[in-house]
Amino acid sequence: MGLLGKKKQSPLNPGRSDMESIIFKPIGTIRSPHKEPRGTPIQPPAARGIKGQVILFEEYSEGLADLDGFSHVILIYYFDRAAKFTLKVKPFLDIKEHGLFSTRAPSRPNAIGFSVLQLDCVEGNTIHVSDVDILDNTPLLDIKPFVSSFDSRENVKNGWVEDSGSVVENTTDDGRFL
Repeated sequence: MGLLGKKKQSPLNPGRSDMESIIFKPIGTIRSPHKEPRGTPIQPPAARGIKGQVILFEEYSEGLADLDGFSHVILIYYFDRAAKFTLKVKPFLDIKEHGLFSTRAPSRPNAIGFSVLQLDCVEGNTIHVSDVDILDNTPLLDIKPFVSSFDSRENVKNGWVEDSGSVVENTTDDGRFL
């Protein structure tokens, strides 16, 4: 709040108040067989065939209409069990340190994660998914459909991941971000 109780205007977005924090409210829970970080696949390709469910809170279930026409969904969630972040990390796929923002490490200033999962079916307020790399009971923040013409790119470069020679398949959490 500014002087005299008036909210300061955001210099980046006129008309909106400047906020020191942003509050998200979970819209559901992600269920999976992964009960603890250690041993959890680090990305969906390392979780091939692992089944899970996305359970939306009832008040959001109407928003699932027409989602079953897509083959994949993007889940955006809160890494509720991630450790405190550092700006240099040794990621799962390399033995060298890298800047946090060039990795997908779960410990981040805003512990937000995303996964692109196969959508198997929608039943009521439950989405059945495959290739789940997410811990059980993770708070769900949002769901977006994967649309290949929006989400795929040509001439992609994979930075240090390409140089490391690492392969994500069968790679699991070894506890380094606990």
